[in-house]
Amino acid sequence: MSQSYFPRWKPVLNKSENMVVQPDEYLSAPQSLAMGAQHVVAMFGSTILAPLLMGFDPNVAILMSGIGTLIFFLFVGGRVPSYLGSSFAFIGGVIAVTGYAGAGPNANIGLALGAIIVCGLVYTLIGLVVWWLNARSGGGAQWIDRLMPPVVTGAIVAVIGLNLAPIAARGAMGGSTFEALMALLTVLCVGGVGVYTRGTTQRLLILVGLLLSCVIYAVLANGLGLGKPLDFSGVATAPWLGLPHFASPVFNFHAISIIAPVAIILVAENLGHIKAVSAMTGRNLDVYLGRAFVGDGVATMISGSVGGTGVTTYAENIGVMTVTRIYSSLVFVVAAFIAILLGFSPKFGALIQLIPGPVLGGMSVVVFGLIAVAGARIWVVNQVDFSDNRNLIVAAVTLVLGAGNFSIAFGAFKLDGIGTATFGAIILYALLSACRARR
Repeated sequence: MSQSYFPRWKPVLNKSENMVVQPDEYLSAPQSLAMGAQHVVAMFGSTILAPLLMGFDPNVAILMSGIGTLIFFLFVGGRVPSYLGSSFAFIGGVIAVTGYAGAGPNANIGLALGAIIVCGLVYTLIGLVVWWLNARSGGGAQWIDRLMPPVVTGAIVAVIGLNLAPIAARGAMGGSTFEALMALLTVLCVGGVGVYTRGTTQRLLILVGLLLSCVIYAVLANGLGLGKPLDFSGVATAPWLGLPHFASPVFNFHAISIIAPVAIILVAENLGHIKAVSAMTGRNLDVYLGRAFVGDGVATMISGSVGGTGVTTYAENIGVMTVTRIYSSLVFVVAAFIAILLGFSPKFGALIQLIPGPVLGGMSVVVFGLIAVAGARIWVVNQVDFSDNRNLIVAAVTLVLGAGNFSIAFGAFKLDGIGTATFGAIILYALLSACRARR
């Protein structure tokens, strides 16, 4: 009997407190609404922080995260529980091509959007190849593993954080001693939440740390006059419902050459997501890998076409699933509609724009650092053997190319730090592996 495209969702039979809800099961309406809201809260901090760091409209980013999640749901046939949010992998490339200085809307956003669309197209094409290979022989996942083993993916992910380090440092230093100290205090807030809290609060360290830092800033600036006070008039006058500020893409070859290679990062992120969800649910989801890539790629293209960031599967929501052991894919449909509703609220957007610059600077230090460490974590979890000179050289060269922002140009085609490091890692590993095979 052939399998239907969508699962036949059935109600949860086990009503115990420690129940495990599988992707093809569903909760009651109130439970689904509560869980959907929790997933929105989980993705919220990172999904709004990424567009703010790039000068994008956070309302558009939230809106497209919801729409992107629905697109992903359709492509995987509702069989892979996942939420798509703003990808931090685009930040370095976007800042490089737009020259964004970190204040207000990005005046050159169109250049980034065109490149994000092409990146999504490349990602989609990779997904179609993997989808075809899976349908033919089930070898799509193995092909990705051979091309991008953990030593390569770990180095590429680490490079994103290291490449962004100077930007984070400049943003944290600000224009005064108070702003610099406030940025450091923000780092302490996030660190404190991450270390001294437990459970859901600890999982939401970005969001909780952000809120705590904003409260402290308001007390020091508005109450004690130590910095530029927060102006709440924009929030008071903004309507509850309305359209966000959409933007149109501009296709520029140089911008595309810098941002398109991010597709490799998205492949690595999504591959890790699929494997993590497979382990949690006890189901082999590799057969949906190509469809997941295509869904993510199409969602990124649609997001970029209206002014949104590129999107990716979110580890924050994996954390929620780990804690709750509720993997129902229908919960993510509920979360997507909640995000879409928030995206159409100008009052919500005005509230986000209140986040002070020093707080964003401090958050940048934490987030970019966490990205770099996430790359190292890939090495540790996969037990990469650095006594093997092949692994050692690939990691060392990749880190220096990316952190040093090494650029190379072939006529009109130019690769900056992250792109050079990405392709360099893949090619260098392939060359060293080929030489070893001939010995």
